[in-house]
Amino acid sequence: MSAMPSTRARRTRRVARYLLVTALVAAAYGGGVATEVVGSGAGGGPNASQPAASTADRGVLDEAAARIMSEAASPVTKETLERAAVNGMLRALGDRWSKYFQPSEFASFTERLEGRYSGVGAWLRLDDQDRVLVAAVQDASPAQRAGMVAGDRVVQVDGHGVADRSLLDVTDQLRGPVGSVIDVEVVRDGVRHSLSITRGELESRDVTVTRLQGDTEVVRVAAFTRGVGREVRDAVVQSPAGSGIVLDLRANPGGLITEAVEVAGAFLDGGPVVSYEKRGAPAQELDALSDGVTTVPLVVLVDDGTASAAEIVAAALQDRGRAVIVGSRTYGKGSVQEPSTLSDGSALELTVGKYRTPSGRVIDGVGVAPDIAVRPSLGPTAAETRAVEVLRGLVAASDTADRG
Repeated sequence: MSAMPSTRARRTRRVARYLLVTALVAAAYGGGVATEVVGSGAGGGPNASQPAASTADRGVLDEAAARIMSEAASPVTKETLERAAVNGMLRALGDRWSKYFQPSEFASFTERLEGRYSGVGAWLRLDDQDRVLVAAVQDASPAQRAGMVAGDRVVQVDGHGVADRSLLDVTDQLRGPVGSVIDVEVVRDGVRHSLSITRGELESRDVTVTRLQGDTEVVRVAAFTRGVGREVRDAVVQSPAGSGIVLDLRANPGGLITEAVEVAGAFLDGGPVVSYEKRGAPAQELDALSDGVTTVPLVVLVDDGTASAAEIVAAALQDRGRAVIVGSRTYGKGSVQEPSTLSDGSALELTVGKYRTPSGRVIDGVGVAPDIAVRPSLGPTAAETRAVEVLRGLVAASDTADRG
């Protein structure tokens, strides 16, 4: 029997879902680096009739590619070698956040950040035993119409088991062209169910507002896709007088840094939110607008799934003394990824720097420690209950101060 994965190993597997939406400094821009991999062939291969360039002109990379294409027993295409070469160069960086996207992958990645995608409309998570569970199902989505419900345990996708696959792999397999069909097997209450789901065009619903009894409002932000900042601002402005807000950032993988700055700014009256420094460039500071609501009591709820842009929001509100942070230590992804497109429509996303919080903290590899810790083993309900208790204490204290 294999050993159970360590806590860190489970966190590393969970972070696969964070790659669905990583923190970006800017949206993808044109241009970039075009890599010429393949020169002309040698010997009796398919390119033998082409004039050979000198080794000095081609370089070792092109020379090796030409030899492989013309002499290797197993045929290989130019495109395959190019992809392998780019991925090999990225591995040399020793940075798991730097990635290479095929054109279709990059288009899908960009769509997700814009808050739209094609798929089934279900969110997945890992439980404490690294089993794939359905965390939530979007209303009126293909998944809901097929009978999928939150809490289902996913065991197979299109005939392939999911036990040894990352959450990212399983999630990506659920996405696909509109109108295509995918078969998913789930276990519910010990009974296996086979679901046939026709993928559709979906819009992310990354901000939900729940009004609890009395003086508490929970604003849940699932990811920082386009428009999330405006939605959170609207929720804050419309909250009832005398109420408090729990900003729930648990399992939030990040997203667009501009949206994160706007969310933090909804609770701040200007001032710094985050800074970052790229190689060879001066540090750049991103500030909140001077129109946030600073009087509403605020608690930010986090866990080890809170990552990247979500950590920026939590750290900024903590450093600025604006919120009480409740939950468990966040994941610790505080690096800046910036994408650039290549000549064929593919793209590189490279780590170009690290974020710093308003007080100068680097959270990469460290995370954000909560002001009030709640053991993860107690479960998500315990953390939310504690956050609401803390918030109601802040509301009561604010009322007393106003009367005083």
